[in-house]
Amino acid sequence: MINRKETFFNHITEGNKTKGDFITIGSAMLEGETIKDAFVNIPLKTMNRHGLIAGATGTGKTKTLQVLAENLSEKGIPVLLMDIKGDLSGLAKPSPGHPKIDERHKKIGLPFEPKDFPVEIMSLSEEDGVRLRATVSEFGPVLLSRILDLSQAQSGVVAVVFKYCDDKKLPLLDLKDFKKVLQYATKQGKKEFEEAYGRISMASTGAILRKVVELEQQGADLFFGEKSFDVKDLVRTARDGRGYINIIRLTDIQDRPKLFSTFMLSLLAEIYETFPEQGDSGRPELIMFIDEAHLIFNEASKALLNQIEIIVKLIRSKGIGLYFVTQNPTDVPETVLSQLGLKVQHALRAFTAKDRKAIKLTAQNYPDTEYYDTAKVLTSLGIGEALVSALDEKGRPTPLAATMMRAPMSRMDILTQTELNALYDDSKLVMKYNEDIDRESAYEMLNDKIKKAEALKVREDERLKRQKGRKSRQRSSSGSSYRRQNPIVKVLTSATFIRAVFGILKKVI
Repeated sequence: MINRKETFFNHITEGNKTKGDFITIGSAMLEGETIKDAFVNIPLKTMNRHGLIAGATGTGKTKTLQVLAENLSEKGIPVLLMDIKGDLSGLAKPSPGHPKIDERHKKIGLPFEPKDFPVEIMSLSEEDGVRLRATVSEFGPVLLSRILDLSQAQSGVVAVVFKYCDDKKLPLLDLKDFKKVLQYATKQGKKEFEEAYGRISMASTGAILRKVVELEQQGADLFFGEKSFDVKDLVRTARDGRGYINIIRLTDIQDRPKLFSTFMLSLLAEIYETFPEQGDSGRPELIMFIDEAHLIFNEASKALLNQIEIIVKLIRSKGIGLYFVTQNPTDVPETVLSQLGLKVQHALRAFTAKDRKAIKLTAQNYPDTEYYDTAKVLTSLGIGEALVSALDEKGRPTPLAATMMRAPMSRMDILTQTELNALYDDSKLVMKYNEDIDRESAYEMLNDKIKKAEALKVREDERLKRQKGRKSRQRSSSGSSYRRQNPIVKVLTSATFIRAVFGILKKVI
């Protein structure tokens, strides 16, 4: 047994050697016993290769996320966390400590030092925090069409709307603007659109409007608008060089997956377009953790899933790492799962035949090892323990290790409202982004255009009415004059006729 443990220790430590910078997340375990100093390291160089944190409820996923975020911040790498459950704000305060934490770290062979971290609280809704918004124009016609799950013909209409707004210099800022242009295209501006862009079907605009209303009902009207969030503000560092941990509180949109998907896809697209190619820099630019990741995938259309897959493949070249946190790896599509380098798998529960089948499938996602029966270990892991497989500096899987995870250095609980208010008061980004701006845009400009056109039509109608009235009066006046002069004309005509007759008679005589 001693030889086996020594062999295992050498196997783990050799496989986790790294020349570059790294973070240590815990120590390896064998047969339920923690092997002290058999550290499980993750090279920073490969952390832009994305990852997965999975496991049943209550097995320690959130604490693993917290540990990774803390250690990345310590290395000067900014982090973005999607806080669905609302239990990550404690990162801003140091851990109060606990004898069980001391006992755990003694087994691991790592010192425990309570610390707080630079935190920025953000929000998609009217909750307190830095408001995250984007304009419809920034979204673009392709992304908006995919979010709305539009047909090819409907997507073409959306593209025409964006082109019209570009040509006419109409700012397309919020959904109110977009809906107004759609309505204008088949009503007051129908002729204008047909002459420049071709006929637009009212059935198509009606279908698009219904999709937009569905999105609005999930709160998207709060997300679209100004002031747009600059994604470069996600990569700030504090004065001491530590990376900011940006926490987006999403507790009030758990039942609005459409809004969550919309936000996530727009954010990833904006980051991809904004950040420069990083190449092989040796460290990531930003790491994003998407908690309750199934909310993105369960309601996503095929087009949306394709877009997510494309971005996952491409965004790592910008130095961005995406980490999906969910209960079961099967929540993540296989096409995305195959792109993930780091896998941290907490315990799974086998209550049903379906559960047991899922465990067997999950075990197949990990490297083979002589030290574990992977499927069996998956059901026997305790709280704060996980199977870990990372990538080394050459992109090869590190040895599979059942790992005793280190404890978070920050508080494992939420902040009080007073503590949150203090964070908001100290935030420079709250001052920068929380002013409501409603400048003149497509909605106001088209309304003004319609009012002017209506006023012009009213004036023209009045002019034509007056002109018609004058002509009518002139005809009436001319007729009356004729009728008044008629007896005299008759007399004059008769007199003239008589004189002519008498003149002729005189000549004859």
